[in-house]
Amino acid sequence: MAYFHKNLTQEKWNSMRIENQILNTASELLRAKNWMAKKDDVYMRNSLDRAFELIDLTIMDRKKWDNSRLGELLKFREILGEFYIGLNKNVGQFAKLIKALLSFNKISYQVEI
Repeated sequence: MAYFHKNLTQEKWNSMRIENQILNTASELLRAKNWMAKKDDVYMRNSLDRAFELIDLTIMDRKKWDNSRLGELLKFREILGEFYIGLNKNVGQFAKLIKALLSFNKISYQVEI
């Protein structure tokens, strides 16, 4: 059972289409971006905590995420960690990171941020 998304189980997450997984994660990241722009570290980290939870659920969905895409997702998680610990607070670069997540799927890539 997820900690932040209380009613979300691994099975429920796995039943979602890949673009829905990506878009749900991206929505948390967009919230984080908005809080970053407002220089509110507390709310930004809360949004990132929720995004990390969704990313971790995604990583565990091995049926959709094969080895090559899984490696990209793990690298994405690592870069996101730099924003979390404050090594990078550039809103423009964070927006590029969100776009990189959206590019994991051709449907989600069409979303404008």
